[in-house]
Amino acid sequence: YWMVVNYREAYGLHASNGILFNHESPRRGETFVTRKITIAAARIRRGLQQRLSVGNLDSQRDWGYAPEYTDAMWRILQQDLPDDYVCATGETHTVREFCQCAFAAVGIPIDFKNKGIDEVGVDQEGIVRVEICARHFRPTEVDLLIGDYSKAERELDWKPQVTFSKLVLMMAEHDLKAVGTLMDF
Repeated sequence: YWMVVNYREAYGLHASNGILFNHESPRRGETFVTRKITIAAARIRRGLQQRLSVGNLDSQRDWGYAPEYTDAMWRILQQDLPDDYVCATGETHTVREFCQCAFAAVGIPIDFKNKGIDEVGVDQEGIVRVEICARHFRPTEVDLLIGDYSKAERELDWKPQVTFSKLVLMMAEHDLKAVGTLMDF
């Protein structure tokens, strides 16, 4: 960020920053918590996995749809003058909410019981589908990430359109289909 600002100011470069909050899609890497959740939900639905292990369910993130952020990047590059912009949704959701939404999308509603490290997500039959594992906690966890896209809306005429629930549904449906396709082999 500061290198871009420095080169823009020092050398007059047409250089802008796009500060992109968590941009998600079915193309997100499988090691990121969002894809880890949607893939596990799909695999559990297909009978290929029993449960998902996650870390901090209370982490709050500002998750948006990656193709919309790409549109914002294009708009940033079309500006006559370089500047810095935040691309975000302006709302947060917990990892717990992401789990609930993803599992519901594949037909496995879950409820969370207990608190702290003993918290579990159980399906309607009482089977544990989500468990907390201490090794998944980040040593430098940021509890809350939320962005303010008002400048991008004002100057780029950009704002997010895909809702959180639609985003999770899209990702979960993609992974359910992908897991089903793999089962055909």
